[in-house]
Amino acid sequence: MWIANNWTDYEILDTSKGEKLERWGSYQLVRPDPQVIWDTPRTLSGWKKPNGHYHRSKKGGGEWEFRNLPEQWTIRYPLCGSTPLTFNLKPFSFKHTGLFPEQAANWDWFGGLIKNADHPVKVLNLFAYTGGATLAAAASGAAVTHVDASKGMVGWARENARSSGLAEAPIRWIVDDCMKFVEREIRRGNHYDGIIMDPPSYGRGPKGEIWKIEDAIHPLIHLCAQLLNEKPLFFLVNSYTTGLAPAVLTYMISLELKSFGGTVDSQEIGLPVTSTGLVLPCGASGRWTR
Repeated sequence: MWIANNWTDYEILDTSKGEKLERWGSYQLVRPDPQVIWDTPRTLSGWKKPNGHYHRSKKGGGEWEFRNLPEQWTIRYPLCGSTPLTFNLKPFSFKHTGLFPEQAANWDWFGGLIKNADHPVKVLNLFAYTGGATLAAAASGAAVTHVDASKGMVGWARENARSSGLAEAPIRWIVDDCMKFVEREIRRGNHYDGIIMDPPSYGRGPKGEIWKIEDAIHPLIHLCAQLLNEKPLFFLVNSYTTGLAPAVLTYMISLELKSFGGTVDSQEIGLPVTSTGLVLPCGASGRWTR
């Protein structure tokens, strides 16, 4: 398992009964987590009066309950060898805060590859959300193309870039359906040294395009392989879909990138839990490197 254990502004304090108690900077939140199937005593005081608690509804969805939580606040991540990244957080629909802290394990990985490259690096970030991977790549020295179907998410990512001192970094901000954008890039003859994709299990594009990961992920990887240059640096696929085991990611990436040689490794990614010293699994990542 790859573990995101370099955070100072974030930690999982405890887990119990389908929920996790987290510290985001100075604030504590309780949010549901389907991996937490154990029933352990809730001895920490934060369980009783957190600053925010997302209550899941039996009918689907849920709602937030707040206690002294600002509408927006920031946390920082100490990316190795770079100026710390700053993220603007705010609770919004379906329990999210605008950041997936476990992805820091991947930021450190590809950030090191970019810094050690002997040539300028171009990176494509698909389903780029609020820009965590985009900022990590840009801070490490890459020129980044950031693509997401949500105009609001791209705006949020640009805000994070400004907060991180990366407003003038070479980042292209694109609001588009990821599959259609990749198809156009192939026709344009554009190529990249690294590709990152963090696809949702289900989603809709800006014009109502439907995305189902089990149907679309392999065709997208096939297309993205055509966007890699002759000697690419890395390829990263993230998954939060329980049906896509790490071995499945390895299989798809190996099939489509076999002409480049290199190696593929796929593992769970996780976050340490302070109260137990154990690690909470938070999805999986497939990594290819040359």
